[in-house]
Order: sequence, then C-alpha cells, then structure tokens
Amino acid sequence: MISELTLGNFRNYPKSNLHFNSGSTLIVGPNAVGKTNILEAIYALATGKSFRAETEAEVIREGQAVSRLVGKVIISGTKVAGSPSTSLRASETKEKGRESGSGGTEIELELDWDARERFQKLYKVNGVGRRQIDFIGHLRAVLFSPGDLEIVADSPSTRRRYLDGVLSQVYKDYRLAAHLYERALRQRNRLLWRIREEQIAESVRRIEMEYWDGLLVNNGAIIHERRKEYLEFLNNLPSKIFPIELQYDHSIISPERLEKYAREEIDAAVTLVGPHRDDFAVEKLQDTRNKIQKERDVKLYGSRGEQRLAVFAIKLGELEYVKTQTGENPILLLDDIFSELDHTNRHHILEAIPKQQTIMTTTDLHLVEKNLLKHVQLLELK
Repeated sequence: MISELTLGNFRNYPKSNLHFNSGSTLIVGPNAVGKTNILEAIYALATGKSFRAETEAEVIREGQAVSRLVGKVIISGTKVAGSPSTSLRASETKEKGRESGSGGTEIELELDWDARERFQKLYKVNGVGRRQIDFIGHLRAVLFSPGDLEIVADSPSTRRRYLDGVLSQVYKDYRLAAHLYERALRQRNRLLWRIREEQIAESVRRIEMEYWDGLLVNNGAIIHERRKEYLEFLNNLPSKIFPIELQYDHSIISPERLEKYAREEIDAAVTLVGPHRDDFAVEKLQDTRNKIQKERDVKLYGSRGEQRLAVFAIKLGELEYVKTQTGENPILLLDDIFSELDHTNRHHILEAIPKQQTIMTTTDLHLVEKNLLKHVQLLELK
C-alpha cells in the first residue's frame, strides 16, 4: 500500500504532499481539478509509466524541466495512522519531507528534459538508482477507469499492452523477457530489411539471424506461457457481474515457424510470428438450462454497457490474480467509475473496495452510496 505521495511539477501540481490510510480514500472535486492526475501518479510509481499520456514528457508541468513522483510504500496489511473520516483539502496539505526507515520503502520516478532536450526517466528505490525492470514490483496497483473500455473495443495492440501491464507487475521474468524480446524484434526486423534491400552475404545473414531467432524463441516462450496462465486464471473465476470467456489467439514462435515464413518475412521486412501478434477475444457466456454456451464476441456484438461490464469483470479478476500470485494486496484505483456503472452493478464495487487499499475519484458525492461514505477518507480538491 502507499501511505504518502509527493508530486513535484507533475501535471497541474507544482508541489503537493498527500497522505493515505490503509483503507479507502475518496477524492472529490469538479472536472479538470486534478483527481485523475493523482491516480496517474500512483499508477506510474507501480508500473514505471503513465496510463494516460501519449508521450510521457507531457506529464511534466508546463514550463518546467523536471517532474518527480515519490511514494512511501508499506508492506500490504500494515496499518497507517489516520482517521477514515478525515476531510482534507489539497490546498491545506504541507510538505513534510521524505520519511524513510523501517516503516516503509521510498520509491521515486523522475522525468526530465536534459540540456539537449532529450527526455529520460530515472528510477530510485530508497535513494538508489534502479533499472525499470528492478523498479517495478515495489508497489502494485490495479486500475479501473473509463478508458479501459478500449481493452475490449480497441485493437489487438491495446490488449497486448494490457497483458504486459498486468504481468510485468507480477513477474520479473516476464519484464525481462518482454524487454529482451522487444529489443530482439527490432534488430531482427532491421536485419530483414537489410536482407531485402542490401542483399547482404548469406554467411552474415545466417549468423545474425540465428542469434536474434534464439532470443525471440526463448523469450517468446516465457511471454506466451505467462499470458496463457493469466487468461486461464480469469476463465476459471466465477463472475457474478458479467459471464465471459477469454479466448487466447496466440501466435506461437518456434524455429520451425520462423523457417516456414522465412521468405514472406524477407519480402515484408517484418517478423510475422510471435507474441507481438497475440490477441484475445472476449466472449459473453449464456447459461441455457445450466449448459454454458458462448453467445457472441463482445467487441463485435456487445453493447457499450456490456463492454463496460466485461472490462469490470476482467479488472476484478486481475485484482484476484495479483493477490494470488504475489501474496500481496495491490492498490485498487477507481477513476470516476460511479458514473460509469449503473446502480444495479455498483454493489459489486462496494464488495471489492474494503478488501485492499482503494483510492477512488468522483465529481459528485451523490453518486456514491451513503454506506461507503461512512468508511472512507475524503480528499476534497478545489
């Protein structure tokens, strides 16, 4: 869980220090005041990147060269002092400095432009620089926002990014495999282009291709197995919200398949098989006299409401998966979901909220059930 968050030149925050208890926090305020920016900052500390920015440099406050996010992380289950009924105003929070020691781990993400206008990210844990693959995993978070509808409705690349985001928080071997795979893929595609355009020597071609093929096959196998495992986990969870089944449309990479498509790959100058071509379909299930049948692809035939419920079901499954695989409770981040879900389905949110630290946003307290308001810390933004 996160007990303290410091934002410096992040989005619309020049300098702010926020404290959270171990239960639920509800951030309330009008549109464009910065509610989602707080969730974005927490998620960036968990994953090493923004879930909103088209280019991450845009999160740096206008006119500034450096943005810093600092979070104090406490092992899941540890209580943090603070009354759940406390009402805070962002304008009243004061900088108290960084706290460190046995009570928690301090993680920091710095985004900056250097003198040559080059963008870079720096990762630190307790003041010590880390690589991104070693930084991720100190804080884990599951996000549910209106933009997550794209998981169902958008392109295969969106669903692959979703899988990467979940599995990178859980497994270091996945983070490393994805990094090596992406690097090898870029180099192999460049080699394919050279083969097509420059007619490089057969001996050089064979040696270089064997090296990149080996990296793709070995790391692609790890990526495939982790994705398959996760989707099977979701399919085995009973869903009271919206019954779905996720069909993994995987592109296996192997020496044999690479050899099979060798000519086509040279012609196209791109690698045609592998997990960078993966996808999954979300299919609605229907119980016909206790016989479960697939009804339709939610992307193609589901209403917007059904797509939203399918994403909600996936997110609750993701929450359970992270808990099961890591033994820790991730933070649940809910961005304006009370206006997204109807009254009938909000009670599923109410059931999920108390099980871990939850940080939520809303523009209107009237959208939030009164029973929930009795047990949350309120953070009012003006």
